[in-house]
Amino acid sequence: MSDTLDEERERIREQKKRELMNRLEGGDGSEAAATDAGAPDEPIPIEGGDHLESVVETHGVVLVDCYADWCGPCQMLEPTVEALAAETDAAVAKVDVDAHQTLARQLGVQGVPTLVLYADGEPVERLVGVQDRGTLEGLIDQFA
Repeated sequence: MSDTLDEERERIREQKKRELMNRLEGGDGSEAAATDAGAPDEPIPIEGGDHLESVVETHGVVLVDCYADWCGPCQMLEPTVEALAAETDAAVAKVDVDAHQTLARQLGVQGVPTLVLYADGEPVERLVGVQDRGTLEGLIDQFA
């Protein structure tokens, strides 16, 4: 499994490198700035309920990953979540359920990982357990 993680990380590094090269070659960077105004290229660590609310209000589509550091399936899902943040128009937010137990309860988390997809400020989909990248990309594309 570590080979798969290493391959995924290397693929993400290469994409970031290409994006950086395109920005550097692009001149004034106005196109890059317009792209950056959308969703961040990395998952957003959520610091509490107000912070999550702000992220959901700021971005049209937000995938919230409710995880725990000790959770094996959460660790398996992490490279996929990072890739989705880097390569889709959705913002990706991460909620540590141990650090934010009240928020996890408010989100209805009963098992980890739990993924909640928000579109236009409203939760539209909830998935529990490890999900494949294609499934998550399909859901994001549906609402993006």
